[in-house]
Amino acid sequence: MDSVDRASNSPVVVAIDGPSGSGKSTVSRAVAARLGLSFLDTGAMYRAMTWWMLANGVDVEDAEAVAVACGKPVIVSGTDAAGPTITVDGQDVSGPIRGPEVTGKVSAVAAVPAVRARLVELQRGCASHAERGIVAEGRDMGSVVFPNATVKVFLTASERARAERRAAELRAKGVDEATITAMAADLARRDAADSSRRTAPLTQAADAVLVDTSELTLDQVIDTITALVEQKAGLTAA
Repeated sequence: MDSVDRASNSPVVVAIDGPSGSGKSTVSRAVAARLGLSFLDTGAMYRAMTWWMLANGVDVEDAEAVAVACGKPVIVSGTDAAGPTITVDGQDVSGPIRGPEVTGKVSAVAAVPAVRARLVELQRGCASHAERGIVAEGRDMGSVVFPNATVKVFLTASERARAERRAAELRAKGVDEATITAMAADLARRDAADSSRRTAPLTQAADAVLVDTSELTLDQVIDTITALVEQKAGLTAA
């Protein structure tokens, strides 16, 4: 039996945007799993593009060079919420794209219009092939990629809360130097870069629902967004 009952035959698109460290990926994946929808981590696609650039000696600070090369890698994003995948030229890069080198350079690559044009096309393609619908997370899902999304959410949290969460994640992976102060500085840098780029900057869509997670548990955030989707899209979880 399907885990989703539809009010219509139209595919559901749930667009979840927000700054670095706001928990978009974890929350979006959980909401998708609960409602039986596909899941798209668009940030992983930009990281995959950045990884390929670095691996192939492209100067990521040279926007023209990045634009010329961005059509070369074959990036495939698996959208199963139970086990999302990301490959480049057939290679699983889910681990390498989370490293500090990629993290430090992804904003520069993501700011290149040609990169965004190519990946937006891929993202819309993923949504068009999602049989029951998709939860897509990123920074311009509601404002650019899916302007007519069924549900739009802007997920945020205080800089302190986001830094604490990110530092805890990294320490759990054995990165001892992951201090809250360092994470706060890194988040501030990425926020500034993502919000000030000319092409598709990080912004809250006018019709997006703001969800501040600073004082909420993960389960509370998932419950809040799931309820919102159920209400607006006519879906019910299993």
